[in-house]
Amino acid sequence: MDTLYIFSLVGVGFFAISGVLTSSRKGFDMFGVVVIALVTAIGGGTLRDILLDRRPIFWIGDINYLYFSLLGAGLALLWVRYHRPPTRILLYADALGLALFTISGTQIANDLGFGAVVSVLMGCITGVAGGVIRDMLSVEIPLLLRDREVYATASLLGAIVYLVFFEFGEVDKTTSAECGMLTVAIIRFAAINWRLRVPVFNPPEYK
Repeated sequence: MDTLYIFSLVGVGFFAISGVLTSSRKGFDMFGVVVIALVTAIGGGTLRDILLDRRPIFWIGDINYLYFSLLGAGLALLWVRYHRPPTRILLYADALGLALFTISGTQIANDLGFGAVVSVLMGCITGVAGGVIRDMLSVEIPLLLRDREVYATASLLGAIVYLVFFEFGEVDKTTSAECGMLTVAIIRFAAINWRLRVPVFNPPEYK
């Protein structure tokens, strides 16, 4: 089985987990929690496929994505039923989903023949859109916009690493993908643990 395919399946699982962890703190009923989990898991890839005019949409063409989303949601529901998850666990689950989905989105766009810029942007959209939808439906400020969070930056850098290794470094696709995912995950974990922030742009005032 293709390693990148496995990574993308695991990615929807982690995003579903992050959706459950976010919505469980909001007092939603079971149906609402599952909806948030599924939207988080498949939202970014769905938007990517629509923008790239890729048919069928990935989870329609392969029902395994929905199964893995439901599996991740189910495991998270069992956990939160007996334990109150710390916020950091949510951030870690989201970081892993971001890493896995960013590279799968970049690889899909690149395989379809799109250039480096479009491939990087599609990777970033695939990685961040599901989390943005999750946070908006949960009435949260999206991580993408929260307190100068190092979020989209990590996704962009990971996508660039993948393309540099694969397109210009003559490294095989799997190794390139692993390097890209590690880049995203390491940057996000560092940002979570040490509260790294994107520098503020303060232009000089006009006199």
